[in-house]
Amino acid sequence: MADVTYQVVEHDGGWAYKLGDVFSETFPSHEAARAAADRVAAEQRIPGETAPIRFQDAKGQWHDETARGSDRPSTDVVG
Repeated sequence: MADVTYQVVEHDGGWAYKLGDVFSETFPSHEAARAAADRVAAEQRIPGETAPIRFQDAKGQWHDETARGSDRPSTDVVG
């Protein structure tokens, strides 16, 4: 199981949450950004359907796998 941590930070004249180097839209307050990050983190934990997936890796190779709908990450929000 993967661990996903969203971070609430000041951004572009307001507040945003980010994952890695990717920022959400900007919110007017820390509280609004935190609430949005909490919602996104909760959605990440909801099981889905098991389905076949196909993806290309960094070397250009294609891979076929089965994504289990029950394989959801552990999520957290900081900041």
